Amino acid sequence: MKKITFILVVLSLVISAKAQDTTSGKIAVLPFISNGIDPASVQTAESLLRMNLGKASSLDVISEKKVLAAIGENECADEECAKEIGEKLEADEVLLCKLNPLGEKIIIQYILIETSTGKNILSEQASAINLEDLDVVMQRIALSVAKHTPFSENVEVGNVVGQETIEPSSRASRFNFGVGFGYLFPTDGYDDDDKSFTFNLYFDYEIPDVAVGMMLGARNGVAVALYGNYLFSKTDVCPYIGGGLGFHWVYHDDSYDNSYNTQSTETDEDGIELGLGAGLRILHTYDIQLFINVEYIITFNSYNDKSIVLTIGIL
Repeated sequence: MKKITFILVVLSLVISAKAQDTTSGKIAVLPFISNGIDPASVQTAESLLRMNLGKASSLDVISEKKVLAAIGENECADEECAKEIGEKLEADEVLLCKLNPLGEKIIIQYILIETSTGKNILSEQASAINLEDLDVVMQRIALSVAKHTPFSENVEVGNVVGQETIEPSSRASRFNFGVGFGYLFPTDGYDDDDKSFTFNLYFDYEIPDVAVGMMLGARNGVAVALYGNYLFSKTDVCPYIGGGLGFHWVYHDDSYDNSYNTQSTETDEDGIELGLGAGLRILHTYDIQLFINVEYIITFNSYNDKSIVLTIGIL
């Protein structure tokens, strides 16, 4: 039980860490600089970045009109100029972004500058395999700027860029099949047995913020349940909580005395089962995920079977 309590405490700390806010203040996004890409696409990419910055953080994004007025007729393409524009606009940070074609790909370079010091807070590069991919890339750049973290650390379900989907273990499919194994620890019923081995099969499908599916398990009998989990994160480390409802055929040892010796028969006592659980999905944005799950299950039968089930597995 101490191990189970420790795991639950760790999970709660992870969930709390996910709730931390991003940076705040005023940010100026300078007009994108581009060579060889049509102006309409560049303007659309800039608008998408502004919109996503507003969604991803509490940053006050200075309007495009004010930024253009501060720049005037000149082009601002370096950090020194960006610092000057930031001072004019009283912005805390200034974002400088360049788009350049490389074959069929588009290379996006962006630099985040602290106005007060002129220091580069962030200097990153990303790739879009085509113009359509710029939508997702701008989402990721917005997260990177809002959190002051590298581009690669802000991958989430739904914002995987085209280049990443063609890499090994690509972040793509949202339908999951998996297996898990661990132990069932009885808390009531189960003939007062000690822990027993459990093996589960999972079939689930992820929609935004939620995973729903079916579990087939060998857990001191046979269990089948439908479950749903709320996913607290779209990143590679994803804590979740949820519950399930199904049936559990629990094996029980019924002993009797026939005057010569004591014999036993194994019977199964079925009942509706309710489960409440929490866990972690690791490598959540990839096709292959690892998970750890802690669940408290109650089987509504004549034995009043209750237990804690701890499993680890792969999806």
